[in-house]
Amino acid sequence: MQIRDRIKELRRVKASDLLPNPKNWRTHPVAQQDALKGLLADIGYADALIARETPKGLMLIDGHLRREATPDSVVPVLVLDINEAEADKMLATLDPLAAMAGRDELKLKDLLDNIEESDAGLSDLLESLRGQSPDIPELDDWNNEWEGMPEFQQNDLSPYRSIQIHFRGEEDITAFRSLIGQDFTEKAKSIWFPELRDDEKNDNTTEIYVDGKTNEVTNG
Repeated sequence: MQIRDRIKELRRVKASDLLPNPKNWRTHPVAQQDALKGLLADIGYADALIARETPKGLMLIDGHLRREATPDSVVPVLVLDINEAEADKMLATLDPLAAMAGRDELKLKDLLDNIEESDAGLSDLLESLRGQSPDIPELDDWNNEWEGMPEFQQNDLSPYRSIQIHFRGEEDITAFRSLIGQDFTEKAKSIWFPELRDDEKNDNTTEIYVDGKTNEVTNG
């Protein structure tokens, strides 16, 4: 599939000269406004607004809050070669598409821990992100996390010898069940002969430690 490049040019325009899109459905709460102003004051413009040509001038598709926050600034604008229907589709999907992204909590925590906060509005946003992240223990504290855990013991669970047995039909399987005195389903991948004793069945489990509890996992 060939992907079209719809960007005509990068143009710098006074923000107040950009036309707001009358179909813009996004609202901007005070917290978002404060965070954006803090980011712009700290870093400046590092991303472009998006607009398309109309008979009345450049009409925004994305960047309404930046237009409102800095009306007297000359801002970078990506001018697209798209029609109104395509602009409507972008307007409807840009934010929801970005919101579909997942989160790598460890990377986010490391990123947030290394950001220096210099603006109150931006600080509130960063604190909000920290609050959304689950508590993740420090990797350097693995010794403390391991304290009190049971000693790991793994018995030899391997068979002395294994062979494959092939059956010509269901009657042969039935005869084999009777011969060894064991029943098994069609989903069985292996059996023991003779059948495992109760004490051997206990040995055929492995203990794992999860959330302060020891759980058994059966092997085979």
